[in-house]
Amino acid sequence: MADQPQAVYATDEYGRPFIIVREQARKKRSHGIEAIKSHILAARTVANILRTSLGPRGLDKILISPDGDITVTNDGATILSQMEVEHQIAKLMVQLSKSQDDEIGDGTTGVVVLAGALLEQSEALLDRGIHPIRIADGFERACGVAVDHLDGISDQVEFSQENQSNLLRIAMTSLGSKIVSKAHSQFAQIAVDAVLSVADLERKDVDFELIKVDGKVGGSLEDTSLVKGVVIDKDMSHPGMPRTIKDAKLAILTCPFEPPRPKTKHKLDISSVDEYKKLQAYEKSKFDDMIKRVKDTGANLVICQWGFDDEANHLLMQNDLPAVRWVGGPEIELIAIATNGRIVPRFEDLTAEKLGRAG
Repeated sequence: MADQPQAVYATDEYGRPFIIVREQARKKRSHGIEAIKSHILAARTVANILRTSLGPRGLDKILISPDGDITVTNDGATILSQMEVEHQIAKLMVQLSKSQDDEIGDGTTGVVVLAGALLEQSEALLDRGIHPIRIADGFERACGVAVDHLDGISDQVEFSQENQSNLLRIAMTSLGSKIVSKAHSQFAQIAVDAVLSVADLERKDVDFELIKVDGKVGGSLEDTSLVKGVVIDKDMSHPGMPRTIKDAKLAILTCPFEPPRPKTKHKLDISSVDEYKKLQAYEKSKFDDMIKRVKDTGANLVICQWGFDDEANHLLMQNDLPAVRWVGGPEIELIAIATNGRIVPRFEDLTAEKLGRAG
């Protein structure tokens, strides 16, 4: 009697794929064509899961995490990223979708379905005795032919900062199958404006690291807006500081607003009131010196990566110098880029030329 396969690929009455695994079967190591077909089965299973979410008639899938969080999406990268995949070849398909998302930003479902279709066709070639390397070479040559054909039938899309109509149509086509489809014209305009704001059209390059998506609880999709600048979820360090600053000149600091400390482990003993007053006077003089250095450059706003205590905060308020503290490193870099300022690591290095400007 022939050995029964340990895994059987099947579909239910709705066409949904699943694999039946014979847990009690005698385990053995696969090799040769049998191992290759086992890998193809795993890849096809992943592709079949995504197949029904492809195209304008694609269906959304409901994903439930172990914590009970629910996600409704038809985006291939999102679906695969939340799947618990154990098979190594299936993990390659997940990585394929992720790479497509990182490099192109779209087509995450199509690339996995295409890979599954190619592997399905390659099974017939394996049965005819064609070596896997020859099959891979054939796919590579076919890819070259397909790319040449696409270049021959493609049209060049003209666009500029003033003429965005073609870009808007492209963006709306891409967003038509997403969850934002009911406001896809608004989101298409936001996407085009955001990309053109950071694009270098001469070099044909876009630095997507300069585009950030920040979500807030409440509101609706229609409340989404594009901010051509940097949004920092921080308040002024003192409630009495002004909320709006026009023609802001920013001192962007990565040094703390505090007196210098010894670099080695130390202990300070204070045994009298006079000694405490001397320490307090020393700290105040250092704070005054730091604030004076900032004011002398003409800065009217301080962006600091670190925090400062209540005394420094009070002195900043007294000297009419608004400040924002505990700003993260990535935000500091974005502020410097957006305001054409320089990040200053020491108060001694702060000059008027290094200030950022906004407003």
